[in-house]
Amino acid sequence: MGNADTKLHFRKAVIQLTTKTQPVEATDNAFWDQFWADSSTTVQDVFALVPAAEIRAVREESPSNLATLCYKAVERLVQGADSGCPSEKERQIILNCTRLLTRILPYIFEDADWRGFFWSTVPGAGRAGDTAEDIRSIDSCEYIWEAGVGFAQSPPLNYIHDLNRTELLKLLLTCFSEAMYLPPSSERKNLNPWVSFFCSTENRHALPLFTSLLNVVCAYDPVGYGVPYNHLLFSDHREQLVEQAVQILIVTLEHEAGSAARAALQALDDSASPSAEEEPEPAGPDNLFVNYLSRIHREEDLSFILKGLARLLNNPLVQTYLPRSTKKIQFQQELLILFWKFCDFNKKFLFFVLKSSDVLDMLVPILFNLNDARADQSRVGLMHIGVFILLLLSGERNFGVRLNKPYTLRVPMDIPVFTGTHADLLVVIFHKIITSGHQRLQPLFDCLLTIIVNISPYLKSLSMVAANKLLHLLEAFSTPWFLFSLPQNHHLVFFLLEVFNNIIQYQFDGNCNLVYAIIRKRNVFHQLANLTSDTASIQKALQKKKKSGISRTSSVETMSMEGSRPAVPAEPGTLKASLEATPGIDKITEKSRVSEDGTLVTVPHLDPPQTAADSSAGAGASDTESNSERDHEVYHTESEATRSRLSSVSSSAAWSANSDWVSSWKAKLPLQTIMRLLQVLVPQVEKICIDKGLTDESEILKFLQHGTLVGLLPVPHPILIRKYQANAGTAMWFRTYMWGVIYLRNLDPPIWYDTDIRLFEIQRI
Repeated sequence: MGNADTKLHFRKAVIQLTTKTQPVEATDNAFWDQFWADSSTTVQDVFALVPAAEIRAVREESPSNLATLCYKAVERLVQGADSGCPSEKERQIILNCTRLLTRILPYIFEDADWRGFFWSTVPGAGRAGDTAEDIRSIDSCEYIWEAGVGFAQSPPLNYIHDLNRTELLKLLLTCFSEAMYLPPSSERKNLNPWVSFFCSTENRHALPLFTSLLNVVCAYDPVGYGVPYNHLLFSDHREQLVEQAVQILIVTLEHEAGSAARAALQALDDSASPSAEEEPEPAGPDNLFVNYLSRIHREEDLSFILKGLARLLNNPLVQTYLPRSTKKIQFQQELLILFWKFCDFNKKFLFFVLKSSDVLDMLVPILFNLNDARADQSRVGLMHIGVFILLLLSGERNFGVRLNKPYTLRVPMDIPVFTGTHADLLVVIFHKIITSGHQRLQPLFDCLLTIIVNISPYLKSLSMVAANKLLHLLEAFSTPWFLFSLPQNHHLVFFLLEVFNNIIQYQFDGNCNLVYAIIRKRNVFHQLANLTSDTASIQKALQKKKKSGISRTSSVETMSMEGSRPAVPAEPGTLKASLEATPGIDKITEKSRVSEDGTLVTVPHLDPPQTAADSSAGAGASDTESNSERDHEVYHTESEATRSRLSSVSSSAAWSANSDWVSSWKAKLPLQTIMRLLQVLVPQVEKICIDKGLTDESEILKFLQHGTLVGLLPVPHPILIRKYQANAGTAMWFRTYMWGVIYLRNLDPPIWYDTDIRLFEIQRI
């Protein structure tokens, strides 16, 4: 056929289009067929032979020709859908039209005047073509792509089908990407009309498409039959389909799409009555994908989804004796977003995840990714999504309970070797993120410590390594210069004190390692209690800031796990997408107390700051009533501007610490329980050390293990859980992050490269 000749022929057609000054009639099929009749143009050819500058030139100078090109390409897709593409030639025409539209659409979207083009009616064109009855009458539920949810048979693998589906999904994703060309906004009116229409009742294939996409993702096994290096011998066309499928899923699972769906339908249906808005809402979300997802409830379906996601997320952790012998998938971020959406939209799924230790199969890869990405500025979004998922899970009691399971896997990670539980693994990795992550992770410190606070009442036995890490964090965060540097830094100390109080009050038995660590570091607590707050002391402490930073290493750092590699920064030149600021922890969580029967009771927000201060004065014997919680209520009002950007100098430039400010929160430090513990146990430990001449800490631990503080501590405080609460700010962050991931994961062909994206910025490290 001569591939060079066909490319030349296609290129000539493009040049003709860009140089024509007069509109070409839609009926001139000989001209328009040049763009898709050729069977040898790959998607890479189309992107190379249709330059961006020429698409823009036609858009500006011959808009009617660009409109006709799009219309004629869509017309061929409609004909193919109606006929079923019985011949190879017709199938090739469909692929060529698909590739051409994938190339052109981003340039339609970047011009605001063109965005309504696909929702307008074309003169003389109806919405239905020459309908073939046999195609229309087919029950597409019989053609679901893979066994799984709602479908038992697994169709034989057909790599041609996989390749064709991948290209069609790429075009769908390009249609949905109009969202990239709108500036960040949390308003409902900016919901995606393409997604709304695709996931509405207008799409009679919505259910089989949803199940096909979901089943293809959750049934995929990248390791295959376990033959070493098999991924180097054979092309895995299913992987490309899975990547596109998971991206389509995360984009289409958009909540509250009702109004946009109705607007999209109305734009296409001139006969819509003006009173349509007054019609009653249908049951469940208008977005059918969200609707279907939220209704999945059979145990076998929930298990299939969880096992599938866990298998894929654990794939990069699979260790073999032969280097690079197993395939490593690259779409972990999309999988984490999908898991997040499942937990958010389907509470039965969330409870299923937490009802057994299967949740740990999700936890370990999330922690692995957090640890691995902590030094890489191009993976800040991955750090956030991982932490948000753990924050969501930590709001459920079962998560804390499951963490007590011993951690026996030996996935090589750049962390100290320890013997303990999954809770120890979480604490050790969080410590590593805080002490050796890059500066842009500082806004996450509140979230990391909130997670530890939420799980702390249920932790039966922290290892010595984890206990020392927590004490090291307290030591670092309670240095005077750090406390006085920014108006919200003291919150980190409140969180850590709340962790210690929870464990002492509710899990004293079994936590001798933490009690011993507290005794060893008792000076930190005494220094906090005696923190000087006069102006001279504050100024002196702040002078030290210039000479030091947060202590980057623990006092006792042990060897990292064998086979691990250190977390490394991004390579210079790496592309990354900008992100929206995340709201403060007080905006993304809702406080609840655990009542005596185990149910959660929401704690109302305290509006006037004085109320919190006044009420804490009469808190009684317990340091509870969570003074730390009250403290957050008081001081979030003055620190909101700085909270989202903890490391920003400009945001706190107008603020400086003063004596009244320090005294106001220092008076509410919840130190009473810890001071009482030290008052009782320190003399006892000192006595047995002198009496028995002990120098071995194991003997001291044995003594603490059998000790008790029953009747000696203040009345146990109610457990306070901070549950994740969805809001407009996090919804906007997720949308920006999701599209940034999709942009960077679709660089071959570079669908959106060098177009006028407005949702985020693409930056080089």
